[in-house]
Amino acid sequence: MTEQNQSEARLLVVDDDAGVVDFLSEMLTERGYCVQGLTSARAALLAARSTSFDLVISDVEMPELRGIDLVAALSRVPGSPPVLLMTAFGSIDLAVQAVRGGACDFLTKPFAIESLYEAVDRALRERNVRREIVRLRATRPAPTTDVALISDSAAMKRVLDVASRAARTDSTVLLTGETGTGKTTLARFIHAQSHRQQAPFVAVNCGALPSTLIEAELFGVHKGAFTDAQRSREGLIVAASGGTLFLDEVGEIPLDSQAKLLHVLESSRVRPLGSSVEVSVKTRLVAATNQSLESLVREGRFRPDLFYRLNVIRIEIPSLRQRPEDIPALVDHFLAKTCSRLQRPLIGISAAALEKLTSHRYPGNVRELANTIERAVALTEHSALIPQDIELTEDSGLQQFLSRSVREGLPLADLERAYVHEVLREHQGNKAAAARALSIDRGTLYRKLS
Repeated sequence: MTEQNQSEARLLVVDDDAGVVDFLSEMLTERGYCVQGLTSARAALLAARSTSFDLVISDVEMPELRGIDLVAALSRVPGSPPVLLMTAFGSIDLAVQAVRGGACDFLTKPFAIESLYEAVDRALRERNVRREIVRLRATRPAPTTDVALISDSAAMKRVLDVASRAARTDSTVLLTGETGTGKTTLARFIHAQSHRQQAPFVAVNCGALPSTLIEAELFGVHKGAFTDAQRSREGLIVAASGGTLFLDEVGEIPLDSQAKLLHVLESSRVRPLGSSVEVSVKTRLVAATNQSLESLVREGRFRPDLFYRLNVIRIEIPSLRQRPEDIPALVDHFLAKTCSRLQRPLIGISAAALEKLTSHRYPGNVRELANTIERAVALTEHSALIPQDIELTEDSGLQQFLSRSVREGLPLADLERAYVHEVLREHQGNKAAAARALSIDRGTLYRKLS
């Protein structure tokens, strides 16, 4: 360990014997560490909550709180420091207990001061390694085989870049995009990139929950809250505490439940149904919708205060038709995955079949492409997929609209206006997304809609 690192390291020495505290503090200060000494384990716990220490050196046997209990309490402190335990009652069993409790090392009194120096240096080196690992995880894009995140397109790479940066924060994230674009996958990506990656990821499809049950599922139930509540049950918000709660189709939450969700986000506290007691939670929220929440707000179906609370970091996932350059890589992925799962020999794809796939608009997005490939692999009698193996859903939306307009001979001005309206409909009323798709600004969009 370098002298610079030594001088930067903050140590906390805890022992109910003031003489021991003074002696160790003096020795460690002379070695270049910044040392604080305390004779109370409870005072040490308070100090660790307000000051960032690199290492705690604690006695095991103390009157108000044992060193092993201090280890357990410190483990719940954010960015908890490693703990080196000391005792005059050394034994193998106690050493094992200390390590299992989370201690980084164990010294038996009396010990040579050099042994303490070595243990301290070793603990700090290990802490530096752990910090570097955390830093690298936070700064590198995580490799992924999640299909929705396979990308050669600039648009999707921008999405992944923003998601990676968002993952390093605890800010609320709102994912928007059409059905099948991979919102759940991106939510999992954000969780896996975050410091919460070892904690639970809890996904809830709000659209699949009856309005009568959504509050019980999210907030939990206190025993006796209603007739069928025979026992207390924690809600999904509490289950996700310390990790990430993913609310898919958040626009489907009823208005009265939206108010309670807003309270959770603002206070970090949740009250189960039928209970008078609130529970503290440390849950990171990622929400998703394929609707325009702005439109729902205007219609009075979504609370504006909740919308603004959710719309902190907004990530719009492009549809597959907006990133056709990703289709070949996705096709390769689905072919390999499907052949393996169906135990079929590895099947290739002809250039003509790939051209057919890349020219389709995919109203069902990545999910539709996956299903198309699975059907083709399951039914083909060829060693490589040919166009006849590819059965696509009938084109809808813009393609049908344009074909119909040409047949009917719609005047150009009317065609343009109708086209703009159709693009807006394709983007679920999202004017910003529609403007981007049309390569115009929002002011121009409003004029063309009038």
